[in-house]
Amino acid sequence: MTNTERRDSGMLYITDDAVMEEQAVARRLCQKLNTMDRSDFKGIQEVAKELLGKSDGAWINPPFYCDYGKKIEVGRNTFINYNCTILDVARVRIGDYCQIAPNVSIYTAGHPVHPAARNTLYEYGIEITIGNNVWIGGNVVICPGVHIGDNTVIGAGSVVNKDIPAWSVAAGNPCRVIRRITEEDLKTYYRGVPVDEEARANMQQLWAQNTDPVKYPSSPSPCR
Repeated sequence: MTNTERRDSGMLYITDDAVMEEQAVARRLCQKLNTMDRSDFKGIQEVAKELLGKSDGAWINPPFYCDYGKKIEVGRNTFINYNCTILDVARVRIGDYCQIAPNVSIYTAGHPVHPAARNTLYEYGIEITIGNNVWIGGNVVICPGVHIGDNTVIGAGSVVNKDIPAWSVAAGNPCRVIRRITEEDLKTYYRGVPVDEEARANMQQLWAQNTDPVKYPSSPSPCR
């Protein structure tokens, strides 16, 4: 098997000339994206769509860095803020209406633990999935193989090395579930500060117009 075939099969592989040629395409597009006029909103969105394997109205605030781009699938109306790095050796799936804060790092890439094996330059990639309506806080690191469920919040500075269930607030190093998200969270927005009446009324109007409303599960995932 070629190294690209091994890589795409989730096996150990070595970055050879063929692999580098694929990366060169993404590097050129990242360079173009990262040097554009920041006020050229339409142009940035067009380059982002060209760079990513799938993009449905996604927005990227440059700078942005990735290995291939074509292995990143981003859903509807997802926002990726400044200085995001995605090492997409394996597939990275990001759902609809996600918010990714500055300095987030998403790593599918890994290396053998033993130095003798690591020094052979073999490496691997294991896919990462982020569900719909997920908020990833600033400076979060997401490690290979992680799956984050729908409607979850990952606190700033977390290192996510295990799966996080849906409808959770999770944080820490290593990241762990702190509590479930419930309808009570609709009443406040920051450490118990209540949503004011004007904003609440406007939110209700916006919810009524939403053709893809957030639905609560009949049996929420347990916190663990």
